[in-house]
Amino acid sequence: MTERLGDGPISQQYREQMNAIASVLDETFNGEARGAARSTGFVLLVFPFGTADGARCNFISNGANRKDVVALMREMIARFEGQPEIKGTA
Repeated sequence: MTERLGDGPISQQYREQMNAIASVLDETFNGEARGAARSTGFVLLVFPFGTADGARCNFISNGANRKDVVALMREMIARFEGQPEIKGTA
């Protein structure tokens, strides 16, 4: 892998669909609001099923800060692993 996880662009096979879905999600959750006026953030993860070779997970958000996304994922993993006492900022 030439890029660090999340540093590369969305894989070409998913780019058009992910951008379209992100646009619909943003409008659904935030209406016409843009930028800091949005009330709801999201992250869409897309990956191929059936690969065990560390296939790339593509993601897109409606402007979420990468640091906040990492904190969110850490908190979710902790909850999934039965450690709900771990607190963060996401």
